[in-house]
Amino acid sequence: MGASRWRRWVTLGEGLLYLTPSLGLLSVFVFYPAIRSIYLSLYLTDSLGRPKLFHGLTNFTDSLTDASFLHSLWTSVLFVLYTVPGGIIVGLLLALLADRPLRGIRFFQTLFSSTMGVSVATGSLIWAMMYNPISGVLNYFLNVLHLPKVAWLTQPAWALPAVALVSIWIGLGFNFVLMLSGLQNVPQELREAARVDGANGWHQTRHIVLPLISPTLFFAAVVGVIRAFQTFGEVDILTSGGPSQATNIVVYQIYQRAFIDFNFGTASAQALILFVIIMLFTFLQFRLGERRVHYQ
Repeated sequence: MGASRWRRWVTLGEGLLYLTPSLGLLSVFVFYPAIRSIYLSLYLTDSLGRPKLFHGLTNFTDSLTDASFLHSLWTSVLFVLYTVPGGIIVGLLLALLADRPLRGIRFFQTLFSSTMGVSVATGSLIWAMMYNPISGVLNYFLNVLHLPKVAWLTQPAWALPAVALVSIWIGLGFNFVLMLSGLQNVPQELREAARVDGANGWHQTRHIVLPLISPTLFFAAVVGVIRAFQTFGEVDILTSGGPSQATNIVVYQIYQRAFIDFNFGTASAQALILFVIIMLFTFLQFRLGERRVHYQ
């Protein structure tokens, strides 16, 4: 018994030794910032982020009654609705096109997944040039079609959809690879059997392919919602939250409170509120969406 217990302790120590580098990185970049945010959310801070006066839950109550913060939350919800379904649908359509045994299909698979190698900053700058109201390629095509030019990033009605389109494009490579991997795991025997029974391509996709890749679609939806709520780079580079706060999503609002207004206590409270909202959305997705997922 003593030797067996000693071996278990040795095995445990060995496992912890292997985990030490990961735990160290998580402690520095995840655990400590999270604990620090909880601590700062209870205080009024100076311009350097040092806590000066205990404020209790006032930072939370003030944020939840702040019209600007509530507007940023609503803008984030709209942004999620624009980007998540759109990104999944476009990625799925491209994956369906690329999941064919055709000559040269590898080229298109590489092309469709190429945005995975484009950073948020680079992608945003590319689209900023395309959105240029004078020399941008989008307004050039509108002019060719004899349609009026659009101030994509300076009109409140167009700004959020324009930023959402950039976010969809940047995340397209990830969604495409994810969908393609799911499609390639669908047994060919089922498709062939359906084809023999007279099912056309749409019926095969609707009744065989989509149910079998529903775990992939569910995963893409959960990850997409989390990513969309945390979007920052596209907004910062393209619009800086404007025009008229039309693209001031919640992460950019938190950034403004912390690094422009130097109100780190309020920013920490708002970050924790965002964390709870993301957890709530994730729980609802698992509660309501997972029942439609068909695991093999």
